[in-house]
Amino acid sequence: MKESLASDLAREIYELKTEEMSTPSLLIYPEIVRQNIARTIETLGGDAGRWRPHLKTAKLAAVMKMLVGAGVSTAKCATTLELLTACQSGMRDVLVAYPHTGANAKRVAEIGAAFPNVRISVLVDKSTEIGSWIGTPTGLFIDINPGMDRTGVGRQCLEEAAAIAAEIKHAGLEFRGVHFYDGNSTEANLEERTEHAHKRYDELLQLIKGLEARGIAVNEVITSGTPAVPCALSYRGLWEAKFRHQVSPGTVVYNDASSLGQLPAEYGLAPAALVVSRVISHPTARIFTCDAGHKSVSVDSGVPHCLFLGHPEYEAMKPSEEHLPCLVQDGRSLPAIGSVLYLIPRHVCPTVNNFDWAAMVEKGGISATERVTARGREGPLFADPR
Repeated sequence: MKESLASDLAREIYELKTEEMSTPSLLIYPEIVRQNIARTIETLGGDAGRWRPHLKTAKLAAVMKMLVGAGVSTAKCATTLELLTACQSGMRDVLVAYPHTGANAKRVAEIGAAFPNVRISVLVDKSTEIGSWIGTPTGLFIDINPGMDRTGVGRQCLEEAAAIAAEIKHAGLEFRGVHFYDGNSTEANLEERTEHAHKRYDELLQLIKGLEARGIAVNEVITSGTPAVPCALSYRGLWEAKFRHQVSPGTVVYNDASSLGQLPAEYGLAPAALVVSRVISHPTARIFTCDAGHKSVSVDSGVPHCLFLGHPEYEAMKPSEEHLPCLVQDGRSLPAIGSVLYLIPRHVCPTVNNFDWAAMVEKGGISATERVTARGREGPLFADPR
């Protein structure tokens, strides 16, 4: 995590002129969101069509509409609620990048029927999954395992991938291409990360060449979450191929302490989502406690799980559900009880998902409150998708 971030940022950009709000609360800065969207598109050569952001980060319909307004019309998502929100927000092409089965698969199809002008696709990695989509206009991508061993056909399993593609066509469905989420490209050293990622891309291209040699056209290839974007940008085989290639970083919309440490500074990205918290106790001479436990700031990426804007001398300790104890460096004073602190999450995606509402901050004040529309999941009995 980039500790210098806590002191590098201009506090006046983030701090509110009023403290008349409950804590902990989620703050989103629309001007910085728009800047991050614009900078990401610039990084992709000015072509918004090369970006298929994962909406697990954005979550808010208001932010999805900012993406659409900037020319981003394709996206990825995981849940049916994210899919529904994306369709309602104006996305024109959405990939459900998660293997839904049973009632969940039926729900994806229901949402597709309710939004016939949205091109909806799903992932498959077994021929037995294809039957769920027969009779629907749903497009299918073959999910390729990058080495994370969560889902996907092995990178060297050409015969299996070819059999699935053939079965898709035999079923009268559209085979759109392959999906390759290399979320294991996370090495701290960018050169090392790039070297490992490029070896995986070599294997991916060999698989694609093998499919094409069997007469199976691969028209689209989707790769790269946030840490892998620099690796994909420097791999000419993806960017100069005849197929359409897209990267799918989602974190870059808001950014967090991890992503800003992983991406080159020249991308010009900045944190656009913080958690505001108050000091509630001084349990020892060197420890203070905030009211932002792991029900507020996600701890899934480890401890310390956040930085303190303007206070590199504070270090987050292991939180409980509602309490966040923090250690102060020797010789530094504890913040007064009631003090307001601004927390930069280490992992912003699940942090946003912790809140029902977000305060939109512009010009030092709250300009609006927006529901975190795609937070959580739809109910156990699905409602009308319209």
